[in-house]
Amino acid sequence: MWILLIAKKHALRILLIFSILLGVGSFAYLSDYSKADPEARAILGTESITLEDQVYDFWTSADTALIFYPGGKVEAEAYALMLKGIQDAGIRVFLVKMPFNLAVFDANAASQIIENHPEVEHWYIGGHSLGGAMASQFAEKNADKLDGLILLAAYPLNDAMEKVLILSGREDKVLDQSKLDGFNVQWIEGGNHANFAHYGVQKGDGEALIDKDEQIKMTQQWIIEFMNF
Repeated sequence: MWILLIAKKHALRILLIFSILLGVGSFAYLSDYSKADPEARAILGTESITLEDQVYDFWTSADTALIFYPGGKVEAEAYALMLKGIQDAGIRVFLVKMPFNLAVFDANAASQIIENHPEVEHWYIGGHSLGGAMASQFAEKNADKLDGLILLAAYPLNDAMEKVLILSGREDKVLDQSKLDGFNVQWIEGGNHANFAHYGVQKGDGEALIDKDEQIKMTQQWIIEFMNF
């Protein structure tokens, strides 16, 4: 009897210690993310870019909009400058701030955005890296609500969408580029993984042979053309 009680007590203590270590490890992992560069953050908070319910609305009066999911462990604000150029072309953009900067925790965020904005008639969804994967996952179950899918340094997880734009940098060493085999990819020569946004250098990435501004300008042009603007 006493032996069983002692064994149970030790088991509970081990379980408690394990839970604490797991919690500390998870906190450390989620707290380590890529922050937006100051120049990207600086354009937010203007009259045409507002934040409500963890979604930035890059407003225009157009009836066409893009919902954008950030890359994994990348602060959403890092994409502000890239998306501002799309807004300037007349396209409305919704940039989602993901829980813990991971789109896997709210892959269905686009549903509420679409529901909240019946004035928008044509919807596109897109994302960078992990955000692109989660955008593709959303498209699988909601293809009837969408006009197209836009993937930056990502590949489709399914064939739900007929209209798909895939952009990838040739020097990207983060994405397994073999996953792009068989897809129609628009390659950015000299581009890499991180330079679709403003968050600095990404571990394991290749060195870009063109500057960030050039890669982002090319990205904007491809997206604007793809969305028929």
